Amino acid sequence: MITNLLFLILVGSMVGIAAGYLGSFMVLKKMSLVGDALTHVALPGMAIALTFNFSPTLGAFLALTLAVIGVWYLEKTSSIYPETLVGIFFTASLAIGLLITPEPDLLEALFGNLEKVTTLEGVLTIIVSLLFIFFTWLISKKLLIGIVSEELAKSMNISMSKYNLFYLLLVGGVVALGVKFVGTLLMGALVIVPAASAKNISRGIKDYYFFSAFFGLLSAVIGLALASILHISSGPAVVLTSISFFILTYIFKN
Repeated sequence: MITNLLFLILVGSMVGIAAGYLGSFMVLKKMSLVGDALTHVALPGMAIALTFNFSPTLGAFLALTLAVIGVWYLEKTSSIYPETLVGIFFTASLAIGLLITPEPDLLEALFGNLEKVTTLEGVLTIIVSLLFIFFTWLISKKLLIGIVSEELAKSMNISMSKYNLFYLLLVGGVVALGVKFVGTLLMGALVIVPAASAKNISRGIKDYYFFSAFFGLLSAVIGLALASILHISSGPAVVLTSISFFILTYIFKN
C-alpha cells in the first residue's frame, strides 16, 4: 500500500513539475484564463473514452489536441477576440462533457481519483512528462522572444504562430496527463498557480522557471499525500496546497 502510494506520488510529482514549468510561459503570455478553460475540453473526451472502453487519458488528449488546433486556427482566421473564442468553445465543451459522462464516473472525472491510475499509466506518465519538459525547454527561448516582442520575433524570422501552436499542444498534453490526479475542473490551477507563486518571489527568469516547477512539484507531492491520509479527492487537495503556496509567497513578497 505504502509502495503504491509512493509510486503514485512520484508520478504526480512529474506531472506537477511539467505543469508548473509549462505554466510559467502561460502566465508570462497572460493566458491564465485560457489555461484554466482548456482543461474543460478534456471532459467530453474522457466521456467518449469511457463509453467505448478505452483510456480516459487518451480520450482527454485527443479532445484537447482538437480543441487547441481549432482555437489556434480560429484565432488566425476569425475577427473574434481569442478570449471570446475560448469562453464559447471551452464552456460548450464542459456542458457537453457533463451531459455525456456516465454518472458513476462523473465525480472522478471532475476531481480526480488516485486509485484508478495503473502502473503502466504511471510509467508512461513519467516518461511523457519528461518529454514535455524537454520539448518546452527546446522552444523556451523562442517563446520568450515572442512574449517580449512579436516584432522582434518577426525580424529574427521566428514563426511565433507555429511555436505557439506547438506550445499549446504541449499544455494540452500535460492537462491530459494530470486529469486522473487533479480532475478536469481543477487541472488548470496546477498549470497556473505554481507559476503565479513563482512570480511573487523570483528575481530573474531562471529563478522563475525553477520555482514554477518546484511549486508544481511540492503541490503535487503534499496534495496527493494529504488526499491519501485524509481520504479525500486528490484534485481539491493538490489545488488547495498550491494556493497555500501562492498565499505564502504573496505575503513574503509584500
